[in-house]
Amino acid sequence: MRNILVFLIRYHFLLLFLLLEIFSVTLLVNSTYYQSSAILKAGSRVTGSFYNSISNATDYLKLRTTNEHLANENALLRQMKGVSFLKNDTSSFWINDTLYKQQYKYIVAKVVLNTVGKRNNYIMLDKGSRSGIQKDMAVITSNGIVGTVVTVSENFSWVMSMLNKHTRISGRIMKNNQMGTIVWNGIDHLYGTLTDIPAHVKISKGDTIVSSGYSYIFPAGLMIGTITDFRVEQGEHFYTIPFRFSVDFNALQYVYVVKNLMKDEQESLEKSMEGVKDE
Repeated sequence: MRNILVFLIRYHFLLLFLLLEIFSVTLLVNSTYYQSSAILKAGSRVTGSFYNSISNATDYLKLRTTNEHLANENALLRQMKGVSFLKNDTSSFWINDTLYKQQYKYIVAKVVLNTVGKRNNYIMLDKGSRSGIQKDMAVITSNGIVGTVVTVSENFSWVMSMLNKHTRISGRIMKNNQMGTIVWNGIDHLYGTLTDIPAHVKISKGDTIVSSGYSYIFPAGLMIGTITDFRVEQGEHFYTIPFRFSVDFNALQYVYVVKNLMKDEQESLEKSMEGVKDE
């Protein structure tokens, strides 16, 4: 005990300096989305290999669960074939014409770092630009949406989880196609909130929420969660709808990174319409 006190007295200035540095960096990372993303990218190469090694070691303890998970994912690939292709029926009868054209490509990646207890949670994957992953790609599992890629290095990528205050995803209630916005309240990693649904719409507990498809990132119809409650606050005209996420964010192991093969074409077309819409 005496030696510890002597050590603290002798090096108290250095220890105080280190604590202040850690506190300052923490404030910087959490202050803005841009700074957080930049720092995550800068540190991904250093931390990626370390967490990847830890993940490889722990995988030996989860081989049975992992094999079951991969089997389910293989089944998902078969089920998603129709979702992955855009129907392109031009009512023509050329022999070389095809009814479907592939729109989405799926890249399998392993989770090597994941948080659920922070206000802004991120996930590190063991795949990066070398594997074709780019910023603004969707990340999903067989159970539903996980998040969006925000920064990429050569061998790793950071994903902004659904459990993040900056996440805004368009969702719809499957039974009536009502559109809303998915947000997270920062409290419980099991639950999110659907907003912007008009109060006159009929909804029920247990209703399914899926992705709307109104983006260039997420395919339509991906599972997001099920409604657990709904209410209209006094003076409001829209529901507040808590729902349970279909994904267990605390048990992520393998994910799919989704590449929209037609994103550039869609964005180019939208950009060409900007002048027309303003007229």
